Amino acid sequence: MARVLHLSDTHFGTEQAPVVEAVLSLARELMPEVVVLSGDITQRARTGQFAAARAFLCRLGLPTLVIPGNHDIPLFNVAARMLNPYGGYQRALGMVLEPVFSNERVLAIGVNTTRPSRHKNGEVSREQIDRVCQQLRQAHPHQLRIVVVHQPVRAVVESDTRNLLIGREAAVPAWVDAGMDIVLGGHVHLPYVAPLLANSGRRAWAVQAGTAVSHRVRGSIPNSVNVIEYHVDDGHVGCAVQRWDYDRRDKAFAAVESMVLALSR
Repeated sequence: MARVLHLSDTHFGTEQAPVVEAVLSLARELMPEVVVLSGDITQRARTGQFAAARAFLCRLGLPTLVIPGNHDIPLFNVAARMLNPYGGYQRALGMVLEPVFSNERVLAIGVNTTRPSRHKNGEVSREQIDRVCQQLRQAHPHQLRIVVVHQPVRAVVESDTRNLLIGREAAVPAWVDAGMDIVLGGHVHLPYVAPLLANSGRRAWAVQAGTAVSHRVRGSIPNSVNVIEYHVDDGHVGCAVQRWDYDRRDKAFAAVESMVLALSR
C-alpha cells in the first residue's frame, strides 16, 4: 500500500496552531510515501510566514513535494514581485519550483502555474505541457502518476470557473493521454473529486483539497486534507482518495468520505 498525503493552501500567517498539530499527528500516523503541498504555502509571502512553513516541513520529517501558489509571490512589495518574485519562497523552501518525486510506487510531478504578472490566475505553458508529458511517458508501468498544480483544472461550482487554470484545455487531454492518473490542486479551498477524459477515452481524475490549516475556510467546510491510497496486486491496480476533515471537538482529523478511482491501465 502506498499513501500520498495531499495538503493545500496552508496560508502560513493565518494558520491555527491546533490544526497544525493535528496535521503533523496525522502524518506521523499514516507515514505517507510523500506529502504534497499544492501551493499557497503562505498568506502574503513574508519572511516570517515562510519561516513558519519551513519549520512545519522540518517537523513533518517526511519526503515532500511543494509548489508555489499565487499567495507565495509578494503582492504589496512591487519591486520584489517584478525583480525576484520567488526569492522568499526559494530561500525558505528550496530553489526548485517544479520538483519531481519518484519511487517504485509513486511518480509526482510539480508544475509551477503561478505568473508574477497575474494577481491570482494560473497558467500552464506549452513548454510545461510537453515537459510533463515526457516525464509521464517515462513512468514505470506500476507507478501511480500524479501531476500537481495550484489552480483547479475543473470546477464543480459555477462561481469557480473564473479560477480555472489557463491552458487546461490543452494540458489536461495531453497529460491524460501521456499516462496521468490524478491531477492534484487547491486554490479555491473546496475539496472535491471530478473525472477527466481525453479524446482517446482514457480516464484520469482531478482531486482538489481544501485549506489544510488556515482559518480562511470556505463557508461551512472545515479544514481538510486528502489521503490517496494506491496498491498493485498481481498486476491489478487499486486507488482510493479519502477526505479527512478537522474535528474541533477531538482536535484531530478524521476520515469523512472515500471514493474509489478507476484507473486506466
